Amino acid sequence: MAAQEYLQPALAGLDPAVDGIDPALPLYATTFVVVDLETTGGAPDGGGITEIGAVKVRGGEQLGVLATLVNPGVPIPPFITVLTGITQAMLLPAPPIEQVLPSFLEFVSDAVLVAHNAPYDVGFLKAACAKHGYRWPNPKVLDTAALARRVLLRDEVPNRKLGTLAAYFRAATQPTHRALDDARATVDVLHGLIGRLGGHRVDTIGDAIEYSRAVTPTQRRKRHLADGLPRSPGVYIFRAADDRPLYVGTSRDIATRVRSYFTAAEKRARISEMLAAAERVEAVECAHSLEAEVRELRLIGAHAPPYNRRSKFPERVLWLKLTDGPYPRLSVVREISPGDRAYLGPFTSRRAAELAAAGFHDAVPLRQCTHRLSLRTVTPACALAELGRCPAPCEHRITPEEYDARAVAPFATATIGDPQPVVDALLARIETLSAGQRYEEAAVLRSRLAAVLRAAVRMQRLAALSTIAELAAARPAAGGGWELALVRHGRLAGAGVSPPGVHPRPTLAVIRATAETVPPGHGPVPAASPEESERILSWLERPETRLVEMSAGWASPVAGAARFRDLLSKAESAASHQLWSERS
Repeated sequence: MAAQEYLQPALAGLDPAVDGIDPALPLYATTFVVVDLETTGGAPDGGGITEIGAVKVRGGEQLGVLATLVNPGVPIPPFITVLTGITQAMLLPAPPIEQVLPSFLEFVSDAVLVAHNAPYDVGFLKAACAKHGYRWPNPKVLDTAALARRVLLRDEVPNRKLGTLAAYFRAATQPTHRALDDARATVDVLHGLIGRLGGHRVDTIGDAIEYSRAVTPTQRRKRHLADGLPRSPGVYIFRAADDRPLYVGTSRDIATRVRSYFTAAEKRARISEMLAAAERVEAVECAHSLEAEVRELRLIGAHAPPYNRRSKFPERVLWLKLTDGPYPRLSVVREISPGDRAYLGPFTSRRAAELAAAGFHDAVPLRQCTHRLSLRTVTPACALAELGRCPAPCEHRITPEEYDARAVAPFATATIGDPQPVVDALLARIETLSAGQRYEEAAVLRSRLAAVLRAAVRMQRLAALSTIAELAAARPAAGGGWELALVRHGRLAGAGVSPPGVHPRPTLAVIRATAETVPPGHGPVPAASPEESERILSWLERPETRLVEMSAGWASPVAGAARFRDLLSKAESAASHQLWSERS
């Protein structure tokens, strides 16, 4: 019979409208559509399907059946007729696949698709949708063949063929190489496998799909570490047997994120090594994502977990500052003090600090020698003076006042205000080198210009925030209400969420009363790590964030480094393109 059969009895209250399938949905409450195809045996090119059989089940009860022959529009190979019993005469009156797809796609909506050797069946269905202009709904897919390989031992079944598994689980319908019979047999195999999953602590659809994938024995053995974790924003800490933190991470949903470490998607070698050493996972719930990110940075900085690569040593920052005494020079230091004349930073590496220093040396006549100069004693000049690259203060060819005006002042102004003179000098040199076709030297200067601007923009942004004694801000929460943050001198001092429908002022008052006391300090990051202040800045600068209260104005210099952001982006983009070209 070529006519399409479509039966789906309605069960009141069991088909709530949902957007997608929640991975935490229990298996007994999950709607499955078990599908099987018969084909002409070719590659999935949008055609070739000769029969579709699908059975919809939930909680062990059948909800609907879809079964139809499909006219593939091409002759049926003889061996397919022998295998399936489907003849050319049976398919001539059958509808083509483009007429069957709408009913099938409606049938599988809001359900998990199940098939034996699912990539084969799904490949044909996706190709047919693409060829005939239907959107593939991209459902969650569970492969009973892959699941059987994880659940059943070789001692139990010699192979994972559908006929073997149907016999093992005593399926009511045995496979016959006809789509509906094979789909019904797969239903019984699915139920048998689900029964075995309970012993492996797999009871949700998300866990079942991940369990069917290729995970390591360590991941399978340690997956219980994700049990009982909260589904809320916060920080998670993998700890060793001696309670040592091994790895610290953050997520908007702690439980879901930690579970992902025990799935096939996690392939990092260092994480596999970490999981082998982990004995428990500790969760620290936070009010919102900003508090979680800040707590993660502080925990990593405090404990330096061996499997975290970034943010481990926040105290290891460098600064580029002018030395004391007559004729100052640039020096890379680890700390700055209130008495320092001018400085730039913080830098995360010595290379970055030295690159910015080289940029200033190219733009202004700062001396580069390390001698301690005296206003009374003359010191022999170096080669840079003979080349015209240094005004030779060592030989007193320039007065301290002239040196300050020509060399010191441009550096000091560029760090806290307008870097225009430095930028103009570097751009002029780049243009001269380019005109002389000295492109490699021009590229070096471009990198130095980018280093100067990057550091100046960063320092001025951080300083603008850290000078504010207290700042309160709010951002709409996903579930209603407001995410609240209290920032003092660039450090997150308090956080909370006001309930939906309630004015946030009382919640903000509680946060302020219990917030951390943060004293002022020196420099652009006196009270927090640069990364923490930058995370706060990123949160504050989002369009949806509202500034509620501030103890002082939040402002940056009108003629500051930020106005060169476009130039910095172009310089960085050109450097990235050059690096890519060299590696290619």
